[in-house]
Amino acid sequence: MRQAHYPWVSDIYQKGIDSKIATFTNTVPDYKTFDLIHIKDARWVAMMDNEVIGWATLSPTSTRHIYRGVAEVSIYIHPDHQSLGIGKLLMQHLITESEKLGIWTLVAGVISKNVKSVKFHLDCGFRIVGIRERIGQMDTGEWMDVTWMEKRSLTIGI
Repeated sequence: MRQAHYPWVSDIYQKGIDSKIATFTNTVPDYKTFDLIHIKDARWVAMMDNEVIGWATLSPTSTRHIYRGVAEVSIYIHPDHQSLGIGKLLMQHLITESEKLGIWTLVAGVISKNVKSVKFHLDCGFRIVGIRERIGQMDTGEWMDVTWMEKRSLTIGI
């Protein structure tokens, strides 16, 4: 992912925000903020006809050295291109590349109402480790549960 991709990335992110089940975030960050949050070598886009149709990133889960090999997954696909296997391709690439970066555990906090995303992560080898009940409040006032999921590398940190 390059800065030139960010207009598409932010548009797809906004569509996720608008869905009210993809993220608790209610404002797309500017590129500078996005750049600070995500691991520099762990950002990818899926393109079709020279346009970004999906993106994937990893973010550190902690600044503590002991958790240096744990990263949080974010994958967003443009609504017009969902259910076509693009997310799965991005996830497969993300898993392979994360191991090259020394990441041994991938985590995902999925709003439990987003049943398609929970199923997607399960299909990609993640397991449910718990439900955080009423952990976040949407800007609408609705409290949401989050399904906490993880995927442990079979080659790194074993």
